[in-house]
Amino acid sequence: MDVNILIADDNDDNRELLQLVLSGAGYTVREATDGTECLAMARYEAPDLIVLDLSMPVMDGWAVFKELKTDHRTQSVPCMIVTAHAELDRKTALEAGFVAYVSKPFSNDHLLKTIATVLASDKLVDEDL
Repeated sequence: MDVNILIADDNDDNRELLQLVLSGAGYTVREATDGTECLAMARYEAPDLIVLDLSMPVMDGWAVFKELKTDHRTQSVPCMIVTAHAELDRKTALEAGFVAYVSKPFSNDHLLKTIATVLASDKLVDEDL
């Protein structure tokens, strides 16, 4: 499997968990610690999927997503959310164009199933798979 996933989360523990789970499933994972770093990496590395936290310093997940979707280099990269934000943000995020919304804490199986579905379909994925 040669799938590159870029994760952006300011929390070291969250990034480490995502790194372990995703790399353990065979994905190549890159890590960004904030939104600005995520944008730079996405523009340079062209990942197959971007996993964003909504709450990050410098530039939050909403602002990152908006920038990604207006840049011709990154506008076609699917983006999903893995966040501790309230479920009320879920509907807004999916309507805005995120392909999936996974709430923290999550089960590893659920996360991997959601990612596999996103990568296979490149369409909107409901969290309740």
